[in-house]
Amino acid sequence: MAALVVPADWIRNWEKSGKNEFLQLCRNLAESKPSDDVTLRDIQAALYELAWQVIKGNLKLDQAASVLNDVMEFREDMSSILADVFCILDIETGCLEEKNKREHFTQLVGACLVLVPDTVLKERLDPETLESLGLIKQAQQFNQKIVKIKTKLFYKQQKFNLLREENEGYAKLITELGQDLSGNITSRLVLENIKSLIGCFNLDPNRVLDIILEVYECRSDQDEFFVPLIKSYMCEAQTLCHILGFKFKFYQEPNGETPSSLYHVAAALLQHNLIELGDLYVHLLPMDPSILEEHKREITEAKQIARKLTMVVVPSEKTEEKDKEKEKEEEKNEKPPDNQKLGLLEALLKIGDWQHAQSIMDQMPSFYAASHKSIAVALCQLLHITIEPLYRRAGVPKGAKGALNRPLKSKQAPKPAEAFEDLRKEVFTMLCYLGPHLSHDPVLFAKIVRLGKGFMKEYQNDKQEDKDRMDTLLSCFLSITDQVLLPSLTLMDCNACMSEELWGLFKMFPYQHRYRLYGQWKNETYNSHPLLVKVKAQTVDRAKYIMKRLTKENVKPSGRQIGKLSHSNPTILFDYMLSQIQWYDNLITPVVDSLKYLTSLNYDVLAYCIIEALANPEKEKMKHDDTTISAWLQSLASLCGSVFRKYPIELAGLLQYVTNQLKAGKSFDLLILKEVVQKMAGIEIADEMTQEQLEAMTGGEQLKAEGGYFGQIRNTKKSSQRLKDALLDHELALPLCLLMAQQRNGVVFLEGGEKHLKLVGKLYDQCHDTLVQFGGFLASNLSTEDYIKRVPSVDILCNQFHTPHDAAFFLSRPMYAHQILSKYDELKKTEKGNRQQQKVHKYIAACDLVMAPVHDSVVSLHPPKVWDDISPQFYATFWSLTMYDLAVPHNAYDREVNKLKVQMKAIDENPEMPPNKKKKEKERCTALQDKLQEEEKKQLEHVQRVLQRLKLEKDNWLLAKSTKNETITKFLQLCIFPRCIFSAIDAVYCARFVELVHQQRTPNFCTLLCYDRVFSDIIYTVASCTENEARRYGRFLCCMLDTVTRWHSDRAIYEKECGNYPGFLTILRATGFDGGNKADQLDYENFRHVVHKWHYKLTKASVHCLETGEYTHIRNILIVLTKILLCYPKVLNLGQALERRVHKICLEEKEKRPDLYALAMGYSGQLKSRKPYMVPENEFHHKELPVRNTGPTTVQNGPGSAGKPASTTSTGKPEEGASEENEKSKEKSQSAVKAASKTNNTTPKVTTSNGNGATNSTKLIKEKEDKDKSGKEKNKEKKEKTPAATPEAKAPGKEKQKEERPGKEEKTRETKEKTPKSEKEKFKKDEKASKDDKAKASGGESKSSAEKEREKEPSKERDVAKEAKTKESSKGEKAAVAGSLKSPVPRSESSESEREQKRRKLDTHSSPSHSSTVKDNLNELKDSATKHYTNHSTATLSKSKEREVDKKDMEKSRDRSREREKKERKRDHSNSDREVAQELKRRKDENGTSSSKHSKSESPSNSPQPNEKEKSKSSKSSSKEKSDSAKPEKGSSGGKKESRHDKEKAEKKEKRESTGAKEDKKHHKSSDKHR
Repeated sequence: MAALVVPADWIRNWEKSGKNEFLQLCRNLAESKPSDDVTLRDIQAALYELAWQVIKGNLKLDQAASVLNDVMEFREDMSSILADVFCILDIETGCLEEKNKREHFTQLVGACLVLVPDTVLKERLDPETLESLGLIKQAQQFNQKIVKIKTKLFYKQQKFNLLREENEGYAKLITELGQDLSGNITSRLVLENIKSLIGCFNLDPNRVLDIILEVYECRSDQDEFFVPLIKSYMCEAQTLCHILGFKFKFYQEPNGETPSSLYHVAAALLQHNLIELGDLYVHLLPMDPSILEEHKREITEAKQIARKLTMVVVPSEKTEEKDKEKEKEEEKNEKPPDNQKLGLLEALLKIGDWQHAQSIMDQMPSFYAASHKSIAVALCQLLHITIEPLYRRAGVPKGAKGALNRPLKSKQAPKPAEAFEDLRKEVFTMLCYLGPHLSHDPVLFAKIVRLGKGFMKEYQNDKQEDKDRMDTLLSCFLSITDQVLLPSLTLMDCNACMSEELWGLFKMFPYQHRYRLYGQWKNETYNSHPLLVKVKAQTVDRAKYIMKRLTKENVKPSGRQIGKLSHSNPTILFDYMLSQIQWYDNLITPVVDSLKYLTSLNYDVLAYCIIEALANPEKEKMKHDDTTISAWLQSLASLCGSVFRKYPIELAGLLQYVTNQLKAGKSFDLLILKEVVQKMAGIEIADEMTQEQLEAMTGGEQLKAEGGYFGQIRNTKKSSQRLKDALLDHELALPLCLLMAQQRNGVVFLEGGEKHLKLVGKLYDQCHDTLVQFGGFLASNLSTEDYIKRVPSVDILCNQFHTPHDAAFFLSRPMYAHQILSKYDELKKTEKGNRQQQKVHKYIAACDLVMAPVHDSVVSLHPPKVWDDISPQFYATFWSLTMYDLAVPHNAYDREVNKLKVQMKAIDENPEMPPNKKKKEKERCTALQDKLQEEEKKQLEHVQRVLQRLKLEKDNWLLAKSTKNETITKFLQLCIFPRCIFSAIDAVYCARFVELVHQQRTPNFCTLLCYDRVFSDIIYTVASCTENEARRYGRFLCCMLDTVTRWHSDRAIYEKECGNYPGFLTILRATGFDGGNKADQLDYENFRHVVHKWHYKLTKASVHCLETGEYTHIRNILIVLTKILLCYPKVLNLGQALERRVHKICLEEKEKRPDLYALAMGYSGQLKSRKPYMVPENEFHHKELPVRNTGPTTVQNGPGSAGKPASTTSTGKPEEGASEENEKSKEKSQSAVKAASKTNNTTPKVTTSNGNGATNSTKLIKEKEDKDKSGKEKNKEKKEKTPAATPEAKAPGKEKQKEERPGKEEKTRETKEKTPKSEKEKFKKDEKASKDDKAKASGGESKSSAEKEREKEPSKERDVAKEAKTKESSKGEKAAVAGSLKSPVPRSESSESEREQKRRKLDTHSSPSHSSTVKDNLNELKDSATKHYTNHSTATLSKSKEREVDKKDMEKSRDRSREREKKERKRDHSNSDREVAQELKRRKDENGTSSSKHSKSESPSNSPQPNEKEKSKSSKSSSKEKSDSAKPEKGSSGGKKESRHDKEKAEKKEKRESTGAKEDKKHHKSSDKHR
């Protein structure tokens, strides 16, 4: 624009160039056509600038006039443009004070009068300017004239002369319009008549139009006639609109009612576009802002009502509120004028004008219009008509007719829907505008639901052709369900039929869609409408009322009320009920019973509400102490189980929720799964089973159901089927199993974190128990095909899914059983033969076929070294069998059958029961009885087949390529320990399996070693268990102890079940002839000693755990002790020691840890009740030593003896020495000492520990005692002077120390101390005699090899010799057993010195996979065995040779004994100072130490060094005794030995009589110090 302004140099050089430049500019502007407005403005600006230059005096007037004259030619309207410029300048110059400029302007206009017409100037210039120009005479008169003209034009109405309008014309007009229109009368004909009437009677056309509208209003059904008439009569829409507006205005008075006919006329005119909605809308009341205010007021009122219902109101406040409410009601009674907008809307809906109706609804707040019943009903009617064709095709149920809805005549009405696709055009939109107010028309509600069902059928059958279109329609239906159907159901008054109808549609949706809809309904829908806010508050209020009164007694009436309330508002009701159940768990039973009146939809909503409550992120799933699961979660879990069992609710959502929680590493919610499986399938997880229940659980399914569970859960067939179907349909069975198996460790290592140890244990147990329970459910309910299809093989489970081995076999076990049975049935069908033997062979063949792949697959589970000792076949057999396969619980079957007989008898004797019911009950009992008997028979046959199979397999089970000890280790580590804590039934199975392997005489299986390892040192196992695992471990120990106790109780039983079994071999000997061809067996009396040692070991471990102060140790050992109470303690002094320790726990834990206190008190009471069954130690086993000639004896009298490890693995560790100190506490000391001293002083019986009584004599005993005495007499004298020598001496119960050494050493020390000095010479003689025997034996040894070569003739003896050699070549393992069981010191300390080994030169069989100490020990025992047997086989040797050998041996043995004595003296001196200090410390501990100090002193790391040295000394001496005692003459010195034995007995008696109690105490102390 700046460029278009006339530049100053143009004006200065106007004549030269300026004029031409200006003309060129105007020409260019006139010719250019970018846009008219822009060009016009540019020309006006140029002319304005030119004129302004003239006014300022810069340009001459004539110059400007001539230029303007030229410019006029460029455009036709240039004069008008110039007039506009003059108009602006007129205003501007009129405002200026400089008169010369005004004059210049007037002159310019005067000069241009020729160019601009006068009329244009008169229009645009002020009258004063016109007067100065001479165009008008007077300005004032001109102004008056203008006012008159304007008034006449715009304000003056034309007045018709009423007298001229004849009334007859209007009368004829009304007659014309009101005539019968049924004939051939058309609007055109009538219009011609109206025109004639207007002309004839001078009628006012507007009045005529008004009368036409009035008649139309009265005859509103004649749309087809009046609408064309008005259309043809009308001149313009505005006139019609004004007339209608005046009509509506007439009714806008208070209490005025607009007639519906007027609404109809307006609607019809709108529909036919004769008037515009916008023009009419402004004439209607109320105004939009007032509608908005009313809507807001309604929302506020609704919220206030809701608040009042939830508030607790004081009575005085109630009266005030009632008064206020009355006032409000009175105000409402004064009716405001009609809402004309809604009336028009209703009329539009009735005639089907949806477009205009939608426009009006859009002007109002959402759902405001539909909240008025008349509008909702009209819209529903329009919907009925629109969906009619489609409903008839796809929605009408079979057999239903229903009333037909005729379509609207109007062509402008929405087109009826013929296909589902048509619903998207207008039906869904209408429904959305209707919202929750569809509740006014339940019939339409049902129709829409049925259309949804019809669509879902098509959708499910759709073959992916129109996937996108169908998905869009599905999302539309879901939206309608969310926004319309569910809110409408809320506003319906307890309409159960609609609820069921809706469920027909909902059940076709996947549960994910359904739960999403329920979530929206519960959490969002109720807040979107004022009406729904009120309904929600009323529902909560009613729910509170019902729940306050709900009890077991009034379940039925309360249930009906709950049912009524739930039909419309289930989400709100259930939400409140669940919140109450979480607080008060005693409501669960009445609530569950009261839910029987619910509809299917309500049950589904209940499932959703339960899941939502479980997943509530605001609630903590642990109690504040962080050690237990919250009560609310337990209550909900219990409710889940009861509700899902009793009512047909879909389980998929709940199961998926638990699965998702497990995926997220959260195991709290397994509680829910546990409850659901327990209630629905009747499978309990109870570690607290009685013995009878446990026995029943080893039978078939029927016996389990009848006698295996606490609650007799009947009728679980349907519910368990539902659970199974839910798992299979949604593929959740295996994922749940795998997730639980993985989560067990996750609980500890991932989820555990900072959680309390007690809680971690509980979660672990819960996870494990649920896995066992769930696995049991799958095994018993899934068909063989389903199970095999879903569970992969063991190697895949373990290697790919990282499932622990125990869980993997637990899942696979039923599969193997199924497969074997099905294969067995196949084989039976192919070859028909009923002989038992044939059946067994077929069964074994079936087993081989099924298990062969399993044997191959298990190899990958462990390193190759494992399979050197146990075969994959044995491993797979152990893990694949169950108690059902091993034994038939005849007692349990008999018990249940007897129960049923008693029931039948009771039914017969019951006079009140009706006959038909009696008959039914008796039939049920008889059927059950038959089933049980059939099942027992079936199981018996099965067990026999399995045992036959095991008998054939057993030779390949244990390979023992390394050592028997390693074999037992692997067996315990990989088989027994993982499985015995898996479940209660598995614990029993493990004990039974060990017994079975023993009974089968399995090669390379040492029963003794196995039992020893189980009972020795259980501390670590117990400490690492959770609470439930401790129960199962206790049950396992109880079963093991039960077997041992049975063998211990009777010699006959022992001889029958163990006497000649390979499991009780202790030593193998190289044999030459039939006198020694049997392997050495443990005899009955020595077995009793071993059992006592095991009992002592258990006592020691128990006391250690109780004294640690650790929660887990104490809890677990108390649980284990409670479980094994029937079998342990059997010995009085051990029982008393335990009782005192437990009593101390009761005192210590009463205030600190109540749960431990409760456990301890419970055990203490039970222990006291078992006291009458306990026996003194000397009755439990003969305390005097039955001496073995093969090495240190098995017997360890009293708890002290067993303190030394006897096992060759875990028990032979240095910590034994430290843990030994535990049991030497005050609590045990006195009772143990009395029992020990009594038995220790008795005379030793001449019994051999290996059963070879003929080869031994009392001389051997004497020789051993003499050896010990002569080697250690001086040491003892020194140690008696020192206050303390060993750590054992420091223990509070010093008297008990003698019990903590092997029995043989005790006796030798005892006799030594009590013997007078005069007897020392006698001992020396004895020593010489023993050396003579030794020399003779060695002579026999040198000859033995030659003898063996000669004896080749008798085949039997040769075979026996070979057998002995092969047994020897198996690296002396069986000899190791004897060593391990009988060695009083750890294996590493009991090995012989190198010199002794060289002297014997019999260490030919070295064990590559074992430690050197084991090797020495084994070889030593083997040597002694070999020597003993060869001594039998050799002929009499020449006496000269014997004497030479005797002399050499005597010299060597003397040298060795002197060297040992020197070493011992040095050690004793160096240790004495340290021992004094330790003794002082021990005394302090005795007086006032706490349990925590005890635990420190007991830890393995605190075992002092001197103790080890003492042990090594004793081991050397004992090994020497072993070698010496193995070489007696065949039967030469029996009489002498007897006489010496008698003498020794007499001397002991004299000593005991002469010395008092003081001497006795000194004896104990000295023996302690010696150790």
